[in-house]
Amino acid sequence: MHPADIHSVIALPSGGRQQILPAKVVTSVAGDRDWKDAALQKPLNFAAKRLLDICVSATALIVLLPFLLAIAAAIKWESAGPIFFMQDRWGRSGRLIRIFKFRSMRTDACDASGVAQTRPNDPRVTRIGAFLRKTNLDELPQLINILLGDMSLVGPRCHVPGMLAAGMLYEELVKDYHIRHLVRPGLTGLAQLRGYRGPTDREDLARARFDSDVEYIRSFNIWMDIKILVGTLVKEVRGGTGF
Repeated sequence: MHPADIHSVIALPSGGRQQILPAKVVTSVAGDRDWKDAALQKPLNFAAKRLLDICVSATALIVLLPFLLAIAAAIKWESAGPIFFMQDRWGRSGRLIRIFKFRSMRTDACDASGVAQTRPNDPRVTRIGAFLRKTNLDELPQLINILLGDMSLVGPRCHVPGMLAAGMLYEELVKDYHIRHLVRPGLTGLAQLRGYRGPTDREDLARARFDSDVEYIRSFNIWMDIKILVGTLVKEVRGGTGF
């Protein structure tokens, strides 16, 4: 199902970026609309969430600036090409947002669409890139997206349009796929904390990711965000899970 085919019952804010979904969105998970209304009517929690996003992302960008510059220099030293990899992905309300990541692949081998997913020992990945991906440091530039308001620290994973799951379009595999775009995508989230990351080549894991996203939207509060952030930090300190 294309997002333009979804009709409206829940009012969502509009903005200046490209609008793919209509100004309102409806989905019918379990035929229950009430929980979606309740999930979005949490003004204090969403205000606290945005304040946390601004404070953490701004502070991290300032504190980590020397480290970020060192990573940028290492990328340029190993291979020719830009420092950042930029890509259009789904944002809140189905808008397309442009996200920033440190480039981890050779420029001549990059897949700008993002549909060709990375696999273990991917020959496209540089040596520096392999380290960045393993430690998830390649995603640090998304702090800029968070500061700008396109993303949040916590939320559903930021997917590329046309993403495949179990060999088919994600929105064809999972009914009401676009409900995950009711909120801002996150740098981390409940699905990642549970270990649902990497290639989406298995149907059961793809569905489990979506279920985790819906559970997050349904249950969101600021304390849940803090718990997910702390849990993510603990997992990364114990050993990166990317590739």
